[in-house]
Amino acid sequence: MKIILLFVMSFFWLLLIYYSIVAIAGVYHRIAKRERRVLAKYPSVAILIPAHNEEVVIKDTLHSMSQLDYPGKLDIYVLDDASNDNTAKITMEFEKLFNRIHYIKVPPGSPKGKSRVLNYGLSKTDSEYFLVYDADNQPEPNAVTLLVESAETTPNAAGAVGYVKTLNANKNILTRMIAIEFQIFQLLMQSGRWVLFSIGALAGTNMLLKRCVLEEMGGYDPYALAEDSELTIRVTAKGYTIPVVHEARTWEQEPENLKVFIRQRTRWLIGNIYILEKSFKDLSYWKGRTFYHSLQHVITYFFFVIFLLFSNIWFILSLIEVDLPKVESPLLMFWFMSYIVYSFQIISGLVLDKTVSAYNIIVGIIMYFTYAQLFLILLTKSFYSYISSRVRNKTIEWDKTRRFKGEQI
Repeated sequence: MKIILLFVMSFFWLLLIYYSIVAIAGVYHRIAKRERRVLAKYPSVAILIPAHNEEVVIKDTLHSMSQLDYPGKLDIYVLDDASNDNTAKITMEFEKLFNRIHYIKVPPGSPKGKSRVLNYGLSKTDSEYFLVYDADNQPEPNAVTLLVESAETTPNAAGAVGYVKTLNANKNILTRMIAIEFQIFQLLMQSGRWVLFSIGALAGTNMLLKRCVLEEMGGYDPYALAEDSELTIRVTAKGYTIPVVHEARTWEQEPENLKVFIRQRTRWLIGNIYILEKSFKDLSYWKGRTFYHSLQHVITYFFFVIFLLFSNIWFILSLIEVDLPKVESPLLMFWFMSYIVYSFQIISGLVLDKTVSAYNIIVGIIMYFTYAQLFLILLTKSFYSYISSRVRNKTIEWDKTRRFKGEQI
């Protein structure tokens, strides 16, 4: 038992050191000054916006799209996937006012979901680059320009990925926690991995790709619920890089209640479990830089859960003074260091985003005990749904995230 504990703790310390180094590298990336790399000629870009019953948010989204400042040819396509509300009407009103906004009706098909809609949208456009935004996104005016400049000036880049900020962060404590999570794990750690390993990961939105690269990949996998993560691995396997551009920002709406949040994150996790299964079947997922992405999936969806459970159990047992096996390092430190590293990441993100406040610090302090622990519940639910669907040979279909009446940036 003592040998097992020593092995587990050694691996645990390595993970803590690794995540600490990545966080520090992310801080460096955020504060480092970089000169704009203005291009002599800007390539054509098509913005693709998958939309299904988006009347609540699409007006604000298209207003922001109309304000984009891009020196090259830019067209915005709303891909209407069987909407039965006013999505089409609102979009066509913008189409009449702005010659670069276009409405495309996506024909019925299966499997349902974002990947199939994007594949159809790509078949109807012919730009050099395409840029994906969700229907609730409001990119800042310079976002497209910054992403293209980075993609065009980074060696062997397939595209670029920007930063996603939370539009409704002030709505309640849940949206505040999601906003902080995005500051840390969607950007700080992403930036750190780019600095250390020249590895970036596509996000579901605010992501730019060269059309020729996606054609080389054979398009989106229509069965992938986490299409961004799945495509990241295939793009990386071909030797391409995906630079991280934290200055290119978009604002999006996040779930405002726990029920919507759980449904959204369950879909995300099921999509990543699908990728985890593919990585165990295809050895190419473990070659070159792709090895890092596959290892990250194993760590996140297997080892992280084990260590989170282990640290929680040991913390509780230590508090109630259960007689635990004696090892060189205090086992209570096992939990304590997890909390320290987690808190360091949160504080770093708040400082870099200039969102430090008494309220945000308090929320950050309690996130480990609340928000982070939800991951265990969500992953258990996701594994059950995924395994159940595999046993019944049933395809898990896309589940649209509910929108809320929002505001403009």
